Amino acid sequence: MVRWLWWFALLWEALGTTHAGNMWPSLIAKAKAGGLDVIDTYFDFSGRHDIVRFIKEVQAQGLYLCLRIGPFIEAEWNYGGLPVWLRDVQGIVFRSDNEPFKYHMGRFVTKLVNMMKSKRLYASQGGPIILSQIENEYGMVEKAFHENGPPYVRWAASFAVGLQTGVPWVMCKQDDAPDPVINACNGRRCGETFAGPNSPNKPAIWTENWTSLYQVYGEEPLTRSAEDIAFHTALFIARKGSYVNYYMYHGGTNFGRTTAAYIPTSYYDQAPLDEYGLIRQPKWGHLKELHAAIKLCLKPLLSGEQTTFPLGQLQQAYVFKGISEECAAFLVNNNSRVNATVFFENSSYELPPKSISILPDCKTEAFNTAKVSTQGGTRSIKLGQKFDLPNIWEEYKEAIPNFNETSLRENVLLEQTNTTKDTTDYLWYTFSFQHDSLDTGSILQVNSLGHVLYGFVNGNFVGSAHGSPSNRGFALEKNVSFNNGTNHVSLLSVMVGLPDSGAFLERRVAGLRRVRIQDKEDFKNFTNYPWGYQVGLLGENLQIYTEIGSSKVQWSKLGSSGNQPLTWYKTLFDAPAGEDPVALNLGSMGKGEAWVNGQSIGRYWVSFHTSNGSPSQTWYNLPRSFLKPTGNLLVLLEEENGNPVEVSVDTVSIANVHGNVARSHPTRPSDFMGGSKSN
Repeated sequence: MVRWLWWFALLWEALGTTHAGNMWPSLIAKAKAGGLDVIDTYFDFSGRHDIVRFIKEVQAQGLYLCLRIGPFIEAEWNYGGLPVWLRDVQGIVFRSDNEPFKYHMGRFVTKLVNMMKSKRLYASQGGPIILSQIENEYGMVEKAFHENGPPYVRWAASFAVGLQTGVPWVMCKQDDAPDPVINACNGRRCGETFAGPNSPNKPAIWTENWTSLYQVYGEEPLTRSAEDIAFHTALFIARKGSYVNYYMYHGGTNFGRTTAAYIPTSYYDQAPLDEYGLIRQPKWGHLKELHAAIKLCLKPLLSGEQTTFPLGQLQQAYVFKGISEECAAFLVNNNSRVNATVFFENSSYELPPKSISILPDCKTEAFNTAKVSTQGGTRSIKLGQKFDLPNIWEEYKEAIPNFNETSLRENVLLEQTNTTKDTTDYLWYTFSFQHDSLDTGSILQVNSLGHVLYGFVNGNFVGSAHGSPSNRGFALEKNVSFNNGTNHVSLLSVMVGLPDSGAFLERRVAGLRRVRIQDKEDFKNFTNYPWGYQVGLLGENLQIYTEIGSSKVQWSKLGSSGNQPLTWYKTLFDAPAGEDPVALNLGSMGKGEAWVNGQSIGRYWVSFHTSNGSPSQTWYNLPRSFLKPTGNLLVLLEEENGNPVEVSVDTVSIANVHGNVARSHPTRPSDFMGGSKSN
């Protein structure tokens, strides 16, 4: 196996949408201070998102970059990063040996590569880009495409290599990646699970070392300890790993409508750098010490020969010895329950359960993955401005359309994504019918493959229902009363992001699938019936969340519309004093979206609780770059019955630093380097 210079990297998710560009320098600096060498990023180059500027900032700070082009990235990102208009291309089959898809994918990848070349950003041109990725985890779906899977892999690899960037290409979770494209591992335990490169001339690369797991609405957050991350990272290096990328090293915010289906706005907040860019201890500091310890082993790792031998039943040594007698050792205890005393080079070492000791000179322990000396910290939120005075709020009641007010008509239930083109989360389905019975009691039954559904009869709210990440289909079934005569039924289907994974994304359907009304006399099926449609909400179409748009409608005093779903609220506020990150507390709201000065800070769904009864997310990141000193416009679209007078704008900081969470290292990497440990 060819040994490459190895790197520690972070994945900077969803470039440009996580934070405004003026926050990039400080975040990159924190990553560098944590011992990282490479920034790994997806990208966007629309609007304020400037991929070239970002890469140049990485270079200015002396780091390198891996560009994960894809263009399919998954990443819990809306539609996996693919544009929704692709599904309208005639005859297209995503991610397969399909000419329409390959044509559009080729155009996109070529555009990105040429953009990078024109700015001389590849390492072959003196720039910082050392790796590029084509496709993403295709091995997980390849079999679903049968005979059209393997040819697509070969085409994608050949096409990428043919662009002649002068730097290697990778395919993660792609065991059959054709030469010279590198097959890479994703997961939490690649040191244990990765079979290795599929060619002796390729390095062992770990493109996603998960620092926690992403959360979905309704599920508890899943965290990963600093000790566990350090153990598996060290094990991967000990087993000749060349590159470890953390997914995510910096958690982020999916502003606007960028999240995939059922994904909260906050993303990987448990990363070493949290959603707000604050250092999360002890994870950040423990990994910093790990990186320093491994870099002390530089010479034998790069030029030495590796030998392995057992130190006990569940213990093993990985030893690297160079020509000039440089020596580094990784002593591994795989027993997850008890300590192990091992003997190596005539000395004994005490290894905690499931841990690795790193000996840069084959004698002195510089680091053990289970011994955390970094002090922990607690993130605290300080109450800022409360919006608890009703007279500072104004509201606008969203109009409930009926069939007579629609212009788009069909005699069938339309599929939602094809109808909205993902320009909005909302699609109104409306119909009218004649009810000639004196018995007003009936049951409205609606089956949906959307995410949320609100039902209105004659303009009055009758009920709602929603699905979940584990249940794609759901039903609304409500007892309703109809007038004797003409009745108007209006059903609002709502999406919370499009799917981001799986085969045949272009075939996924959403929206209403069946509508029936049952009364004592009969059962009426309205699935194939004259329907009227309205794409989006009126407030959306008028952009009333902007300063100009908000002047286009007549706002009322808070409470004027009663306890009515689908209500817009607005108020003004001043930016909090100081420089601490800002968060919007929406704990009193239900479901909807929030805008500040016309910028969407994301969807909120506070009413969707986890199994222990807690909201999946309460505070929403509000970058200071979105704010003016005074007179900031806050607009909330509340779909349910949230209470805006309990909303507040707060500040976030790290407080309550506490003692060591485990015993200290007897010798730390900084002791080898003559420096002091930095928390």
